[in-house]
Amino acid sequence: MGEFELIRRYFFPIAEAGNTSAIRLGPGDDCAIQRIEPGMDLVFSVDTLVEGVHFPRQYDPEKLGWRSLAVAASDLAAMGADPVCFTLALTLPDADPDWLSAYARGLAKAARNFGLSLAGGDTTRGPLTLSLQVHGTVPKGQAIQRSGAQSGDYVCVSGTLGEAGAALDHLGSDSPGPDVQAVLARYHFPEPRLALGAALRGRATAAVDVSDGLVADLGHILEASGVAANIDTDRLPLSEHLKRLAGEAAIGLALNAGDDYELCVTLSPQVWADLPRAVRSQLTVIGKVVAGEGLTIERNGYTESLPAGGYDHFRN
Repeated sequence: MGEFELIRRYFFPIAEAGNTSAIRLGPGDDCAIQRIEPGMDLVFSVDTLVEGVHFPRQYDPEKLGWRSLAVAASDLAAMGADPVCFTLALTLPDADPDWLSAYARGLAKAARNFGLSLAGGDTTRGPLTLSLQVHGTVPKGQAIQRSGAQSGDYVCVSGTLGEAGAALDHLGSDSPGPDVQAVLARYHFPEPRLALGAALRGRATAAVDVSDGLVADLGHILEASGVAANIDTDRLPLSEHLKRLAGEAAIGLALNAGDDYELCVTLSPQVWADLPRAVRSQLTVIGKVVAGEGLTIERNGYTESLPAGGYDHFRN
């Protein structure tokens, strides 16, 4: 099977998912064409996933299809963007029809779920590597950035933290129990908080998605905003599955493990009080932004400064 037949067979159908009205020209030409409506800004981001680094070797291709688009779409959520389309650059050791069929199936499910249509891409031979660029739109000037946090803001996170990190010890489990199944689902099928991100436009002062760990990603907000923060570990949202599996290590996973793809946002106390109940119910206040530099945590009655953490491709 040649490159162009591969693309037509497995990936053209995914072009029909998502916001197709904004795509004036999709796969098949030298470039795609996306129409940006007046009064809107284009928001885009690219993520690369490498076998053996971002996902295990011999990883289930259908799960990889979902996961590869979810981690890219999470960046749109952090900016408060409405999803539109994505491109895929796929490097394959060989054109295995079974692998391609399963990967495309998982990718199509994710594309429909997230409202993203495939606009184009490229394929080539080499070590298994996936690069996905996602496009979204926001009303002009309303993208949520990392640089707007202010002293007095609440630090909030969505969902629960640490489960995807706990899953790493169980990826090869043959007969996982309910708790292991729950954390594995968080790793295999992350859910980018797209609706929540859009609801926080004009409300959140700063936001970031938790991909490299809460400490590292909140640190990006603090550095960009020129402020500090205090976090109360008793407030960290931990699932019962994680607490049963990890015990005392659950807090460390919530602080430092990556791959949760939840949102960490800062909000003024007044905005927090005025949030619609449906939005506020998705968030937990875990601390406060203060003047200064760095991040401190309160744990068991003690306060300590945390070093920069999280995953770094060139230090880990």
